Amino acid sequence: MPSTKAGQKAVNKYIAKNYDRFNLVFKKDVSPTKEEVQAAADAAGESLNGYIVGAVKQRMEKGSAGNIEENP
Repeated sequence: MPSTKAGQKAVNKYIAKNYDRFNLVFKKDVSPTKEEVQAAADAAGESLNGYIVGAVKQRMEKGSAGNIEENP
């Protein structure tokens, strides 16, 4: 982690240029919870981000991206 403001600014600039960010919202007390997803990621030996990205890729490869059911 950069220890100077200039260093942190450089890291933030790199992240903004090379990554897309968005918020993912889990409703509390409705499965899957964040804790359940984190536990699954831990069990798979992956980071939470890596686990979610992998799940999205897997679903897209199955061709079901256009058939997503919305939760009420």
